[in-house]
Amino acid sequence: MQECLTDQSALGHIPINETLLRCCWRGPTDDVTNQTGDRMMNTTPTARAGLAQGKRKVPVASSARFTRQDGRPQRAQQLMRRYEVVHLLPNGDIDDFTRIAPAHRAFEDSFGSLARGALLKTDRGVVAVEDILPGDQVKTVTNGFQTVHWRGSMTVVPNAPQQDARMGKLVRIAADALGIGRPMPDLLLGPSARLYQKSPTLQRVTGHTAAFVPATDFIDGVNIVEIQPQAPVQVFQLGFTAHERIAVNGVEVDSHNPGARHEFGLRGEMLELYMGLFPHVERIEQFGMLMHPRLSLHDLDFSVVA
Repeated sequence: MQECLTDQSALGHIPINETLLRCCWRGPTDDVTNQTGDRMMNTTPTARAGLAQGKRKVPVASSARFTRQDGRPQRAQQLMRRYEVVHLLPNGDIDDFTRIAPAHRAFEDSFGSLARGALLKTDRGVVAVEDILPGDQVKTVTNGFQTVHWRGSMTVVPNAPQQDARMGKLVRIAADALGIGRPMPDLLLGPSARLYQKSPTLQRVTGHTAAFVPATDFIDGVNIVEIQPQAPVQVFQLGFTAHERIAVNGVEVDSHNPGARHEFGLRGEMLELYMGLFPHVERIEQFGMLMHPRLSLHDLDFSVVA
């Protein structure tokens, strides 16, 4: 089957959640098929890499500037992204699927942590993140070897129109930038990566010894730099039964966890769509608590001071 990007405007009465939950299967070519199965040959690099625009009605002002001649509201184009999932089944088998869903921050943050080539310790040696599969045992910092239940990935597309600017960039940490062997070798992180950072001030105020801080907060332009790739780059995230701290090229980052529900920002159909990307979990509460709070570097320096 060919890869399909669904034009929601052509589906009329079909609810948004059913539309977006349609799987998009990777075919042997880069062609895109429409809802009737016809091929649309001239796809853009952005579409092939995993970004497309879907049309969705949104409330707009009734002024003639914002309405069509027939008086109906304009359809706002919503950026969509392709998300790829590999997960562990209850019987120990592995299943995988690809879905088109909104390029929403909550979705992207769950998939965009580690770039291809990031190295993790497993029970079978050091393995690149793209070669780790559900069922593998990955060594965590605090809980020994833990089973991977979920691996998600998406594609960082440079210069894609209308996307959040940060989603087209990566963070590169030079070897030994954070200490001897941290990282070793250079580490390339996705736009959603968070680093483990100890903070005596945080411990005095909240009792937590450390926090997970966005990697972008550590950019200094010398040893830790933001780079814009010349071509699309695949980025990954791993999920365990609980929130974990894992060492990647010697640098500690966190595994997948959506965080507190009240901070998550998804409700109704959007939450249902999000949860559909995590078939090993039935309810969002089953992701569990965060191991450490997620804060900005500014929060650690100033906001938590009593």
